[in-house]
Amino acid sequence: MDLELSEDQKVLQEAFASFFTKASGPETVRAAEPLGFDDDLWQQLVQTGAPTMAVPEDQGGGGAGFLDLVIVAQEFGKRLAPVPFVESAVAANVLARTGAGVELLGGVVEGTTLPTVALQPLVGGLARLVPAGAVAELVVALDGADLVALRRPGGTRPHVPAPANFGASPVADWRVDGEGVERIVLASGADAARLHEQARTEWKLLMAGALDGLRSAALDIGVDYVKQRWAFGVPIGWFQAIQHRLADVATAGDGGRLLLYEAAWARDEGLPEADHLAAMAFLFHADLALRTARESLQFHGGYGYTLEYDIQLYFRRAKAWPLSLGDPGLEYQRLADDLFTSPADRT
Repeated sequence: MDLELSEDQKVLQEAFASFFTKASGPETVRAAEPLGFDDDLWQQLVQTGAPTMAVPEDQGGGGAGFLDLVIVAQEFGKRLAPVPFVESAVAANVLARTGAGVELLGGVVEGTTLPTVALQPLVGGLARLVPAGAVAELVVALDGADLVALRRPGGTRPHVPAPANFGASPVADWRVDGEGVERIVLASGADAARLHEQARTEWKLLMAGALDGLRSAALDIGVDYVKQRWAFGVPIGWFQAIQHRLADVATAGDGGRLLLYEAAWARDEGLPEADHLAAMAFLFHADLALRTARESLQFHGGYGYTLEYDIQLYFRRAKAWPLSLGDPGLEYQRLADDLFTSPADRT
């Protein structure tokens, strides 16, 4: 197993680092709030082919692997780009795996349809707080025994108001019987459950990449600030208490990135441990991104909580992004059950 990026992947990394740096600076992120979506940026991202990178080439995609997607997710997370890259990429992959879904891919490739995925099954015909649900025209969701695509007409985004939320994300509820909503069955029975679980795993993997990028940028902000802020005649970065805290999150980040790349490699290789590694990477980076952003924010003192400083943008999203999957405590419990409980003992 060689986790070193290939030359092509390094070029990909540089290309999307340049793209997001130019297209999604802090001023773009602020201007997109409170909805958290920039339609112009979304159209630019579609033109790069990023949302359909992992879709097979014969279906209009790029045929890329998951490590490639993770690399893009890292650059997306570093700049907090106000577009639903993770959810749209996962939804496009699911559509590509089903006969009925392939027919829906054309609008995704062309940019006329923004797809997303409901990470929790529908309850009573309702998908709660779907990531990018306020701006999407299509949602892939598990509705009872069916995996369905819920499609609504296009138009000006947002299609429905997004409730106020800490992470300024365009979340929204979707109803199967909502006005103008069409229900298209993609798969049923065991295939439906398997495909939805696969989508959840891929979301965890790509979100881990986005959180790793967020963590990296939050650390850079913190390091820059402790070099500039002075106390007792010296920069506060001179104090060992601050140095140690920065060193702790920096070293943890290096280890976490190895876990992330291993999880992506395992997914590309189709290894049986790929699902567990994706869950581990997600949980590790969800915790570390918040811890890093919190440390950097606290080093800013009271300034860190004010809207004028960029670190609060990172802190809020580090807290909010992982919650799209639900309570992280339940994900820890589920991972532990999968790893340490025999199938015969599960209820």
